[in-house]
Amino acid sequence: MTLLLTPPDVASLVRRRTLPGFLGQLEQAIREDFLRWPEFDKSARLAAHSPNGVIELMPAADDLLYSFKYVNGHPKNPHSGIPTVMAFGALAEVATGKPLLISELTLTTALRTAATSVMAARALARQGARSMALIGNGAQSEFQALAFHHLLGISEIRAYDIDSAATRKLIHNLADVPGLKVTAAGSTIQAVRGADIVTTVTADKAYATILTPDMIKPGMHLNAVGGDCPGKTELHRDILAASSTFVEFEPQSRIEGDIQQMDADFPVTELWRVLRGVAAGRASDTEVTVFDSVGFAMEDYSALRLLYAEASRLGLGQEVALIPALQDPRNLYSTLLAQDSRVPASLRAA
Repeated sequence: MTLLLTPPDVASLVRRRTLPGFLGQLEQAIREDFLRWPEFDKSARLAAHSPNGVIELMPAADDLLYSFKYVNGHPKNPHSGIPTVMAFGALAEVATGKPLLISELTLTTALRTAATSVMAARALARQGARSMALIGNGAQSEFQALAFHHLLGISEIRAYDIDSAATRKLIHNLADVPGLKVTAAGSTIQAVRGADIVTTVTADKAYATILTPDMIKPGMHLNAVGGDCPGKTELHRDILAASSTFVEFEPQSRIEGDIQQMDADFPVTELWRVLRGVAAGRASDTEVTVFDSVGFAMEDYSALRLLYAEASRLGLGQEVALIPALQDPRNLYSTLLAQDSRVPASLRAA
């Protein structure tokens, strides 16, 4: 049997563990797997691009477990009443190929992206960061805000979106979070002014320049989340040229991240190397650091293994017969005979 987790199942799991608690579990799970980086089979995701967006498959595996995620990115979808990003994924045993879990990953992707952002900021941002600018206030914004508040101690967020309704939605959703002040900014530059951390989570599939060099001050940490496919950027290239830049999986980030603007020899550091202590992170309190985050399959592997463990522990989800139950594993055809009442009993498989 295979465990099936729907969005209500995952939402129930998060409520039972509490949002801060589950985000903390996710950050820890992702960190644990990044520390095992050399143990994983890794590849850039397989993408099918179209004029309206992209559909991607994202696989990752170690010696025990294999995972993949199906995910799309279609910025025009909200006009049709469906999310920009939708996803599901699977977790399987490497030894047998048996599927253990099929799960929604739309909600989970937002949670794991926020947890990854905090993991990177914990390693790269200045100690004692308390204020954050949040540029792009769509579906991902609450998760980023709450992860940085609960896990990193951010207490002030200045939010800006070209759609003021999105900012109003964000402020409304977070109005009752103790110790967190969220205010609307009139522009990107107003939101960024004086911020310790700047998070960009914009959706348009375009070569955009959300942040320009004049907005950046010494010591800032930039969490660039929205630039995540070819032809989509958020940062002016001169910001990257003047900063220390960190990525998840370099071969994928060169194609999809903000660093796609840069020459092939532009220096970047994979984040796992900083976490393992084999590469330097922030060098000084005045250095500008950039986490050019595109989302990597190992983060979904971490999320799926955590979902499977926690849902099994809490008795959540539904067991489904995804694989035929066979008396003789070599007689797959018997599945058809056993289900067809029109076949004479004498011809059905025993």
